Amino acid sequence: MADRADQNGPDPIDVAVGLRIRTLRKSKHISQEALGRALGITFQQIQKYERGTNRVSASMLVKSARALGVGAAALLPDEGDPTPQAPAILALLNLPGIEELVQIYARLAPRFRRAVLVGARSLVHAIHGGSAVQDDEEAEVERLAEFQRNSFAEPRAH
Repeated sequence: MADRADQNGPDPIDVAVGLRIRTLRKSKHISQEALGRALGITFQQIQKYERGTNRVSASMLVKSARALGVGAAALLPDEGDPTPQAPAILALLNLPGIEELVQIYARLAPRFRRAVLVGARSLVHAIHGGSAVQDDEEAEVERLAEFQRNSFAEPRAH
């Protein structure tokens, strides 16, 4: 019988476990290499666990938790965790640069967050064409462009 990961990508629960390992590892400033050494595996295996492409066995889950200084339950999704309904979102969290992008976005004031979303939609629309930006959003894009022209323009010499 084929593994679900072979047919539909990583299982959302495996992705959630990997994400928790990654989040804890990074919060404790532990490299993938250092965690791998502590567990007797390579950093490449840690990468596969963190992406959810390889399942973490029960024994490796317990060893990982110990190495990270938490109980094994801390690496498992909660009963009410939305993970099974949102595997695509979890998979996106492994994209290069996503953490920095989210951190930057979180530091922005709400009005600037909206501008970033509109700008990102416009960029997707410009690259891929089609209906990525709806008609009402096109007007917002124009307002954003006007805002940027007014906000970031060089001061005029008097």
